[in-house]
Amino acid sequence: MQATRAQLESLLDAAERLLNAREVQMLTTEEWDALEHAVAACSEPAANERTETFTVDDTKALVRSVVPMKGEPYQHRCPYDAYEAVAYAIAETKSGFNLEDLRGAANVPWSQAAVAFAFLKERSVVVPAGGRNHAAAGTTPFEDAMIEYHALREGDQDT
Repeated sequence: MQATRAQLESLLDAAERLLNAREVQMLTTEEWDALEHAVAACSEPAANERTETFTVDDTKALVRSVVPMKGEPYQHRCPYDAYEAVAYAIAETKSGFNLEDLRGAANVPWSQAAVAFAFLKERSVVVPAGGRNHAAAGTTPFEDAMIEYHALREGDQDT
């Protein structure tokens, strides 16, 4: 897989922040989270090189399952309370936002924010708004996010 320019810039930014923090002996959770997110973004297969599905597990967590064309399948989870926090963050945002904005506003780990964000993009609750930014597709994004989550959960119980 070849990394995109945005992925490489994200990784470089995280690495620079980590080096700066290390220089002054100040390693924070935020720097480690940023580096983890950047590395994960660079190693994730492109959308056309994977199959991605969403389910809700017994703990009510949103589960993102990815089967890459090459490599091993993997899963990431977003607990219900983290999903709800991301949905609130979208509803509170008045202008364009990206994954980093949502993660910070929701105060959840990168992987959890990424699962929620990917699901909400797939369900068209959020739509591209230029560059890396996205926007809510409708005027009630929190309610739309909750409807999509519960529709998925109820559909999973029938199978």
